[in-house]
Amino acid sequence: MRCPYCGAPMILRSADGIYRDNSNHNSLYVCRNYPECDTYVRTQPGTARPLGTPANRELRALRIQAHRCFDAIHQNGYMTKRDAYVWLAALLQAPQSQAHIGYLSEYSCRKVINESTRMLHLCEQRAANRASEEAIS
Repeated sequence: MRCPYCGAPMILRSADGIYRDNSNHNSLYVCRNYPECDTYVRTQPGTARPLGTPANRELRALRIQAHRCFDAIHQNGYMTKRDAYVWLAALLQAPQSQAHIGYLSEYSCRKVINESTRMLHLCEQRAANRASEEAIS
């Protein structure tokens, strides 16, 4: 695996020194030029399989924000988690197997943030309207 930003090899190593708290003993693929090139991707616990694609600081921040917005849809009960991932796959026009925040580009993260926020507002409006109708009847 090569760094998508500088082209250097990615090295599998402990997340110690990168994560403030690595009590879960996470591993990362880290750009050989770290910290000058601040690019890495976490692995599936106990494996060497990356959980997405390598990302720099900006893309990691966008992915965190996209995940928070997306997760709110199913965490607030507006969809099941499964239905939310079906919705995400349709939004991204991708197979469900590839509809994961860890694979998203900056553009796609912004799209997920915007559409998830729009969906949340729509669901909140519908819930408020139902509550209002129930109060009247």
